[in-house]
Amino acid sequence: MTHVTSNAPTGTPTWLDLGIPDLDRAKTFYGTLFGWQFQDVGPEGGHYNMCTLRGEPVAAMMQNPDEQATKFWWNVYFATDDIGEVVDRAAKAGGEVVQPAMDVMSQGRMAIVKDPQGGQFGLWQGQDHVGAAYVNEPGTLVWNDLVTADADTARAFYTAVFDYGLEPVPGMDYTALRRPDGHYIGGIHGEPGAAETSWISYFDVADADEAVRRVRAGGGTVDEEPQDTPYGRIAAVRDPFGAPFRVMKTAPAPTS
Repeated sequence: MTHVTSNAPTGTPTWLDLGIPDLDRAKTFYGTLFGWQFQDVGPEGGHYNMCTLRGEPVAAMMQNPDEQATKFWWNVYFATDDIGEVVDRAAKAGGEVVQPAMDVMSQGRMAIVKDPQGGQFGLWQGQDHVGAAYVNEPGTLVWNDLVTADADTARAFYTAVFDYGLEPVPGMDYTALRRPDGHYIGGIHGEPGAAETSWISYFDVADADEAVRRVRAGGGTVDEEPQDTPYGRIAAVRDPFGAPFRVMKTAPAPTS
């Protein structure tokens, strides 16, 4: 478990949110799956709903304002201590600025960017809200992968924007990403047949098989059944609206 009480270093995945067509159904699904409770910030915040554990926010959901939308996904936001500089870096590296930096009341500053292959992500410069209060425990964010058909271009873009270090994984087109201080934050997964580039978030769970059962019972779907990996037991799933994510029972840390 990691309890976060201050802004994370630049390039750290720090927040997640989801826009969906049926907020009540989403609350039932994710509340049952992760044990979340929900807090509506009110009309001044567009009825943004904080997903909470032990009374503190770990993600958020909102009603999607586009009634014609048919595709939904979890948005991952990366921390920054200078959002203007990172937006400029992204644009110079070939990215598209979807939402320029803007104030979110007294909570912080946000921007939305797409990488050169169209993979969308957010940037967050925290003020009153620093991001997820808990990570790396059941019901919270534990990892993020960028899935793309063009891993070389992705690696060049994200190193230019965040100064990540790259650590290739032998035997597969997968590159772990490290902050300059050496902390791992996620990875780039090259899939030649990928139809689009997108970030996929992993949520820690106490039991991956039980999590898959809850996904199905709640109206979600399973793309990949739980599989054991060196990093934990992982399944690829979707919520009732088709938003993809992973559930992961993290492997115990090796002992010396």
